[in-house]
Amino acid sequence: MSRVCDLTGKRAMVGNNVSHAMNKTKRKFSVNLVKKRFYLPEEDRWITLRVAASTIKTINKNGIAAVLKEAKANGFIK
Repeated sequence: MSRVCDLTGKRAMVGNNVSHAMNKTKRKFSVNLVKKRFYLPEEDRWITLRVAASTIKTINKNGIAAVLKEAKANGFIK
């Protein structure tokens, strides 16, 4: 299973480790994913999503219904 946020589509980025001598080696910046249950009062049910920690902050700010609607508009949810 790839490490991708279900709602925003965030995934790992690629960059460099840079030593004091400026030697560069490739590395990966992983997404901070959390498996979280959310309650949808409109549908009276729980859903489980793998979302980034930054997405949880967005859900707390805007509400789960608004974030799901935006994710559906962006094509991350069918």
